[in-house]
Amino acid sequence: MILVTGGAGFIGSNFVLDWLGQCDEPVLNIDALTYAGNLANLASLQDDARHVFVHGDITDRALLDRLLAEHRPRAIVHFAAESHVDRSIHGPGAFMKTNVDGTFTLLEAARGFWHTLGQADKAAFRFLHVSTDEVYGSLAPGAPAFTEDHPYEPNSPYSASKAASDHLVRAWHHTYGLPVLTTNCSNNYGPYHFPEKLIPLMIVNALAGKPLPVYGDGQQIRDWLYVRDHCSAIRTVLARGRLGQTYNVGGWNEMANLDIVRTVCGLLDELRPDPAGPYSRLITFVADRPGHDRRYAIDARRIERELGWRPAETFATGIRKTVQWYLDHADWVAQVQSGAYREWVATNYAAR
Repeated sequence: MILVTGGAGFIGSNFVLDWLGQCDEPVLNIDALTYAGNLANLASLQDDARHVFVHGDITDRALLDRLLAEHRPRAIVHFAAESHVDRSIHGPGAFMKTNVDGTFTLLEAARGFWHTLGQADKAAFRFLHVSTDEVYGSLAPGAPAFTEDHPYEPNSPYSASKAASDHLVRAWHHTYGLPVLTTNCSNNYGPYHFPEKLIPLMIVNALAGKPLPVYGDGQQIRDWLYVRDHCSAIRTVLARGRLGQTYNVGGWNEMANLDIVRTVCGLLDELRPDPAGPYSRLITFVADRPGHDRRYAIDARRIERELGWRPAETFATGIRKTVQWYLDHADWVAQVQSGAYREWVATNYAAR
């Protein structure tokens, strides 16, 4: 069995679904079910004995100790995190609690459990920490992409909290010998993405005939990674990664935000035409967010060179699959757009 934290969130739920689609090894899934955690993502596993779900918080040490002792997983894959930069600007405390305190508590629980294992199980145990390219800061135009040796320069409360968690994981390996692995990924997109983030927000707003808010001039550049490619990279690192090593996971798809929005609009024009005209008519430039990083780019050559992993999807294939998924899952979209979600949208965008 493996233990997955945050397995009802966007990337975590995709990972759980992919894992159980690839093998029969059970998953113990712990998630606090905050606004972005959604059991509907895992509805297909409702009667699957291989999936054991626990509603709980990774800051609860007693719960972690009990689950580890009872289920004795061979690995922990740690997704659980607050992850939205805009939310971190409005309320950084939650990010410190989950991303820093939660990772610390999980590391300590894992260390205690690891010491109870026999020699063979102890050697085989892994703690895989899933992080972000945002810990590296912002790149100038034309600058080389982030390698794993790039200095940490986080610029938002979110990225600072993830940088802190990365440092904790590294320290627990070097000080205590805990067998850790870290992945730093670029911007993910795909099914089950909560519609506060750029791509699902554009899809949902366009279909509703609402403005498509683009920060600043829309020329912020990101590397885009289809979520199921990310899941395959994590499986690869878990299976074959070198202990203590960090692996950057990217999609080799640098694109400006405005180009992303226009691509989404073009696909919607093709797949769900609006009688009122092209969806691009809804693009609305709004005030930029504070401290907005200008460019991220991932150099993912280490994971390819050492482990043989490359993404299977291009941006063109991945974004088409994503837009079609949202068109096919209107009920899921309606379910996640709760009152709390509408309040958040009003808070973040009303003054822009």
